[in-house]
Amino acid sequence: MKSINEADFRVKSEIKLKNLDTSFDLKEDKKKIEKELEDVREDLGDWQDKLYAHGKYAVLICLQGMDTAGKDSLIREVFKDFNSRGVVVHSFKTPSSIELKHDYLWRHYIALPARGKFGVFNRTHYENVLVTRVHPEYILNENIPEIQGVEDINENFWLKRFEQIRNFEDHIAENGTIIFKFFLNISKVEQKDRLLRRLEKPNKNWKFSPGDLKERKLWDKYQECYEDAINNTSSEKAPWYIIPSDDKPTARYLVAKILYDVLKEYQDVKEPALDAKIKDNLEQYKEQLRKE
Repeated sequence: MKSINEADFRVKSEIKLKNLDTSFDLKEDKKKIEKELEDVREDLGDWQDKLYAHGKYAVLICLQGMDTAGKDSLIREVFKDFNSRGVVVHSFKTPSSIELKHDYLWRHYIALPARGKFGVFNRTHYENVLVTRVHPEYILNENIPEIQGVEDINENFWLKRFEQIRNFEDHIAENGTIIFKFFLNISKVEQKDRLLRRLEKPNKNWKFSPGDLKERKLWDKYQECYEDAINNTSSEKAPWYIIPSDDKPTARYLVAKILYDVLKEYQDVKEPALDAKIKDNLEQYKEQLRKE
């Protein structure tokens, strides 16, 4: 298996998506990659148990990508060995009428993981500078006082949103949330193949929507918006990682390995010490149980 370094995937300077690979060769076959993923996710599951017992950090994992990038299956495979009480997944869809009564970050803030838990955002607060930037008319649903029409949504509006998002992430990071942001980078050719599979396999038909084809025509605009969002919001406290995702098993392994390699460096995360009085009487408690 080819060794990987999380820093090789972390955004540290301005990126151009067209210059980045959508595939990555781990120098192993699919079965070996899946076995390595099993080992890493077991390690992650063990670390999550310590996180829960320690109770001072939360972990937020943000997943973004074009349609068919593999977010759902990645969540299923990477977190399979977690205690169910230790991870909560939120899939953010079109804002509800209640959510639109609040600012755009509200629904994300109330979904943040509690200390001791992992939270996974399947699509995230970044939709508010992605889909709404491609379709600025959606902003009108937010009823922002100074926005009377699409013509009021200018470049300064988006720069302000990037600033608000950075401030949001800085705030939660400074209060104990460890943040990972993953962009699952697939090629336009691979997206076409995955959409075709949805149409050709009856058990996958339910995933397809004609709207997928309409959005596909806006591929270049979405890529431009992703670039802008990533370049404006990748920071030391809330880094973006670009994950080559044309091959799903490889993408899953890369995400899991990056998570574990970063998290294991938090040496202070450990089970709390047992009360001295209880520790001194462990043998007595064992004997008491054996005599039942």
